[in-house]
Amino acid sequence: MPEPLLDVRGIDAFYGDFQALFGVTLAVDAGAVVAVIGANGAGKSTLLKCIAGLMHPRAGAIAFDGDDITSTPAFAVVKRGVSLVPEGRRLFPSLSVEENLLIGAQSKRPGPWTLARVYELFPVLAERRHMPATALSGGQQQMTAIGRALMANPRLLLCDEISLGLAPIVVRDIYARLPDIVREGLAVVIVEQDIVQALRAATKVHCLQEGRVALAGPASGLTREAIAAAYFGV
Repeated sequence: MPEPLLDVRGIDAFYGDFQALFGVTLAVDAGAVVAVIGANGAGKSTLLKCIAGLMHPRAGAIAFDGDDITSTPAFAVVKRGVSLVPEGRRLFPSLSVEENLLIGAQSKRPGPWTLARVYELFPVLAERRHMPATALSGGQQQMTAIGRALMANPRLLLCDEISLGLAPIVVRDIYARLPDIVREGLAVVIVEQDIVQALRAATKVHCLQEGRVALAGPASGLTREAIAAAYFGV
């Protein structure tokens, strides 16, 4: 069996004295879509921060493409090919849509994602390319955040709560673009509270409950009863 593109092995993570993750293990193969689900406070965003280099686990290890990145700073993780779409989008309000997208290209990694390719994926952004990012709707801002992450030409895309605060029709529109993204050879990890959307999009699902992996397996093989039990800890 080939090594997974991302291999998270038994990590513990802390905020001061508060432990947020307990021995979390997760593997993502090249080209796979993995959903991480769980209630608020389950540790989902903390897991993505550890992978992206924004936090460093106190125990365990994280390997990407066979190299240890456990203690690698975030800027170097991006250069290795990992991009994060953060919760809340975190766009630069003083910059235009296009300027926000170009920020993502600062790593200068080669690959298929250019302004033209992002505008092809999200045509509405081409129409609004010179507008301030704050003038966009919530869905358009989320598209901009995804486009910015893609401009770094990652091999692994981390998406943190991309449906949060968006209307269901907008969420469906964004998720409809996921096959086009994966088709370019990316692996994707999606942190999501919308269980139905996560199961539709993912090949594998990990459910976190109070910082621990409560359930993991192929999306097609997990029953709603098993997911509910893991999600709510009942």
